[in-house]
Amino acid sequence: MTDVPAVRRRIATNGIELSVLEAGPADGPVVILAHGFPEVAFSWRHQIGPLAAAGYHVLAPDQRGYGASTRPKDIADYDVHALTGDLIGLLDDAGAQQAVFVGHDWGSALVWQQALIHPERVRGVVGLSTPLLPRSKREPVATMEYVYRDRFYYILHFQEPGVADAELDADVRTSFLRMFGGMRAGASGFSGALPDDGRGFLDRLDAVAEPPKWITDEDFDVFVDTFTATGFTGGLNWYRTFDRNWRLTAPIADRTIAAPALFAYGSEDPVVSGVDLDRSTPWFDDYRATLVLDGAGHWLQQERPAEVTALLLEFLADLPDPPR
Repeated sequence: MTDVPAVRRRIATNGIELSVLEAGPADGPVVILAHGFPEVAFSWRHQIGPLAAAGYHVLAPDQRGYGASTRPKDIADYDVHALTGDLIGLLDDAGAQQAVFVGHDWGSALVWQQALIHPERVRGVVGLSTPLLPRSKREPVATMEYVYRDRFYYILHFQEPGVADAELDADVRTSFLRMFGGMRAGASGFSGALPDDGRGFLDRLDAVAEPPKWITDEDFDVFVDTFTATGFTGGLNWYRTFDRNWRLTAPIADRTIAAPALFAYGSEDPVVSGVDLDRSTPWFDDYRATLVLDGAGHWLQQERPAEVTALLLEFLADLPDPPR
């Protein structure tokens, strides 16, 4: 981390404890950084210091189910109300009315919902690598099962407790080599185009011998060591609440995001490939931009740290002053 060092502390929130990296002035405008799967707060190591140095009070948790935070066993404890409630608890602990919420991957999906469920607490919202997707007309898992039928689709593969867990836990270093190094445009684990021939998720990603150039061996080992200790089940449980979340958010199905919003993704990200991003924009009242980082893959804030930090600082500087 650069500029302003972060301090790790535990914050009790919403019936659990979150292990949080915190930096910047206590009275500064709050920015909450929400990581995705399979990551931890360390994923924001390049952004925390510069944001804190610019005067922001930065909070980056190991989210529920990850790292040193509480990992509930019940899948229902990972629904959208639990997860958004965790982040509201961080905001309450900071003594602030609002925050700018920044998310990557699953964290991006979460902060979009944060802005819909708790609009009065959201000063601005930035999603990286996962766009806001319009609500499906049917329960999502049934819809995916109909669309993909006898084809492999990773979200369906992640549904059955214990299956993907065992696959990813078996050799954690190989899991991260393939996910960090093999998730590029065209990765067959994400396309939903190939038959379900018995292969798992990792076998559909490129075999990679060394970590990608954008991460040091030391930083790579942080992820390997963390998930060797915890396993992947906590993060996978987020995928197992799709239908539950769909039902829980029915009362706000027609709500739009009022807060200023920005979305950024890498041109080589297989998660975004084929997604019609124009379907998202009607659900925003103050949509600022869609930014594409040419040549970048899925792990945006780690692959292109300077560019992501710069776009965050520019977005933050253009917001009105936070309420006191």
